[in-house]
Amino acid sequence: MLAVLTGLGLSTAAGLNAYIPLLVVGFLANFTDAVKLPQDYSWLTNGWVLAIISVLLLAEVVLDKVPVVDHVNDIIQTAVRPAAGGVVFSATQAASQLDHSTWMNQNPWMSWILGIGVALAVHVMKASARPVVNVSTAGVGAPVVSTVEDAGSLGISLIAVFFPVLVIVALVVLAALAWWVIRLLRRRRARRNTLQRAPHPS
Repeated sequence: MLAVLTGLGLSTAAGLNAYIPLLVVGFLANFTDAVKLPQDYSWLTNGWVLAIISVLLLAEVVLDKVPVVDHVNDIIQTAVRPAAGGVVFSATQAASQLDHSTWMNQNPWMSWILGIGVALAVHVMKASARPVVNVSTAGVGAPVVSTVEDAGSLGISLIAVFFPVLVIVALVVLAALAWWVIRLLRRRRARRNTLQRAPHPS
């Protein structure tokens, strides 16, 4: 159970920022005993791989804070974030040996599906909310929201590894945020439709 929560937490973090959970897993596996990776995922501890991911993270941190550019970045990340979610979920399944959860080991494809699905859902929420923030704040809110998302990705990644039970709390908070975003988008769409139907002065 704890292994599944760790995987869910890391894939959730990947939906916010693809590279932060990859770096967290890679560095912790490389320099601590907190994460033990299966042999197939040992490449995550390679110095060159971590350096490349770090450069990609730096680019993501900069691009995601620029209005309009962040939207283009989100389109590109539609493929990257779910893939990262699948990787970190599957890579940390070695932890299932510690809590005697063997079902996921016997069905490795499920960890990929769960990781991709969770990361994609979080990414869609993020990508849908960002244009609303940009328009409503004239672009000023983009760097603020992006910084919060990056901090959230790092926080959830560390919680997933060290305090996996608290992942449930993080998921509840994200679900509440998703509900709020959906309501905001529906309200905005309804307002736009009302304005379009309103008679124009001749």
